[in-house]
Amino acid sequence: MLPGDRAPHFVRSFERGLAVIRSFDAEHPARTLSEVAQTCELTRAAARRLLLTLVDLGYVHQDGRHFRLTPRVLELGYSYLSSVTLPQIAEPYLEQLVDRVRESSSLCVLDGQDIVYVARVPTRRIMTAAITVGTRFPAYVTSVGRVILAHLPEEEVELHLGRAELKQLTSRTITSPGRLRAELGRVRRQGYAIVDQELEEGLRSVAAPVREPDGEVVAGVNIAVHAGRTSVDSIRADLLPHLLAAVARIEADLRITGPARAASHGSGTHRSSSSRRSPAPPA
Repeated sequence: MLPGDRAPHFVRSFERGLAVIRSFDAEHPARTLSEVAQTCELTRAAARRLLLTLVDLGYVHQDGRHFRLTPRVLELGYSYLSSVTLPQIAEPYLEQLVDRVRESSSLCVLDGQDIVYVARVPTRRIMTAAITVGTRFPAYVTSVGRVILAHLPEEEVELHLGRAELKQLTSRTITSPGRLRAELGRVRRQGYAIVDQELEEGLRSVAAPVREPDGEVVAGVNIAVHAGRTSVDSIRADLLPHLLAAVARIEADLRITGPARAASHGSGTHRSSSSRRSPAPPA
């Protein structure tokens, strides 16, 4: 639904309040009133009212001219995370996978144009940037995003590609919708995706889809590596078998818990209204 096609029930002030919260991120942990207004395309008066309301509610702290989020914003995601069955099932297998391959692994779901990390086990190597539950990246340029997109119905893939902002993040990034369609077809046929330095130079990743008992792809598991340590051939020969084995164990547990519990991880993240099937940071 486009911004100009909002339903009669749509509360624009609530949308603006959420936009204010989302304007804070790792690169901008503190913002001034003017910065929030500019980022959210609000008047200073509207931004001030929203910020002070969030201050009164305890979600934002004001320190002179600057505003920061407080830990209370974690409550907004806790209801979702506390009801998540899939990450709870997956985490032990991610830990086993990381122990075997000595590389970071994550479980992600699709949310709009992005993939969102819902479980993560980092390697013990020192990383240049921290990724936590809730981190988001564009789906089109990540291995885990591609394995999920590749298993969506064709009309949903077309809708996604039509809305996505296909930026050239590195010299290797695929930005052509035609090439992306072809790549998604290859991913669907082979059952996994390898992304070679498209999100960031020096970063490679491999991902495999996670299916519910009915066969629907609801998430993806990835392994991220530094290109200087691991070649694409090594990823395919040495890491992929362990990844596929971990995903098989997750899916086996999902079959035991049943589709209702498996689906409780957040069906609103990537399914359509008709319930059809379908950051140097590591991806």
